[in-house]
Amino acid sequence: MATGKPFVSSSISYETLEETLDIKPKGESLQVGIPRESALHENRIALTPDAVSVLASNGHRVVVEHKAGDGAHFSDKDYSEAGAKIAYDRKEVFECDTIIKSAPVHEIELDLLKTGQTIISPIHLPVMKSHILEKMMEKKITALSFENLKDDSGHNPIVRSMSEIAGSAVMLIAGQYLGSANHGKGVLLGGISGIPPTKVIIIGAGIVGEYAARTALAVGGSVKIFDNNIYKLKRVQNNMGARLWTSVIEPKILAKQLKTCDVAVGALSSTGGRTPIVVTEEMVSMMRPGSVIVDVSIDRGGCFETSEVTSHEQPVVHKYGVIHYGVPNIASGFARTASQAISNVLMPLMLEIGDEGGLEKLIWHKINIRSGIYLFKGSLTNIYLSQRFSLKYTDLNLLIASQR
Repeated sequence: MATGKPFVSSSISYETLEETLDIKPKGESLQVGIPRESALHENRIALTPDAVSVLASNGHRVVVEHKAGDGAHFSDKDYSEAGAKIAYDRKEVFECDTIIKSAPVHEIELDLLKTGQTIISPIHLPVMKSHILEKMMEKKITALSFENLKDDSGHNPIVRSMSEIAGSAVMLIAGQYLGSANHGKGVLLGGISGIPPTKVIIIGAGIVGEYAARTALAVGGSVKIFDNNIYKLKRVQNNMGARLWTSVIEPKILAKQLKTCDVAVGALSSTGGRTPIVVTEEMVSMMRPGSVIVDVSIDRGGCFETSEVTSHEQPVVHKYGVIHYGVPNIASGFARTASQAISNVLMPLMLEIGDEGGLEKLIWHKINIRSGIYLFKGSLTNIYLSQRFSLKYTDLNLLIASQR
């Protein structure tokens, strides 16, 4: 046939190609392992029996290590009745594809990790060690952290719940140590008719500061809040629905207020790295003997120069006659409430992961969860961890796009 114009026959019909859509995959059954925590002061468990029951009735398999819920007063019987399998050997728990922990990955667990596993746990940046990260990278782990996990509204739900618990607990703790039984000055936190109220200073107007202020006001205390973030101070004013005494952190004003206060709360947060020290040793030395400092920021170094990490066995140290409470992870001291709060976030997330056919498929559809991923199939996707340990950083969005 002579070359020329292309041959077009009227008997052939030409049609455009169909558009291909991103079809949601069929859900898969998850295997979830919950080990018993061996970390100091960790009493929480990431899923309650009620949450396990929901997962089990949706066709997922949950393996709980023997006595994992003891710290939060959930028994093995509670879990087995909810449909979980109780494992007496840790190795059996770590055979599961997904591991959910309420404490960071510990060195003794590294050898138990399976290649390609998914781990959902806190990071606890200040105590993270580079060799733990490197081992997890080697084993091609995908890891999601409690601290950076965001919900649809852009908030960090687990951090928020833990902060609410810590903030409310701070005043209960301070009240205990002001009492005569604990060699405090014998003052009732709050106030009664005819006696001036207890003076409470709160440094930091985040969630911890707000809930500490709520509890202090509820028992009748007089509250003064310091923060350098004016937006946070405005938000606390609005959320409280009452006018509060607020100030930016100006050392002279702060020192003057600390001199006469009964309780001082350190509730400053930091996005990365250590909390700034805003109360010097000199300021503490001028405080009244018998007054109480509760430093919630101790998890990230503390904002009082005299603060030091203490334990539940020995919760306080005395310096300049001032009682210092520095137990990290305050929420773990109220383990049952904290476990329920974590479980309320993770249980719906696990159902979503199951419906989507795995965490990797879910983060394709739900962009907000990406902020919580710090390891993706062994690649480090958290810039803070990368800078801190001088490890190679890879952008998660690029990794996900390349998988498609």
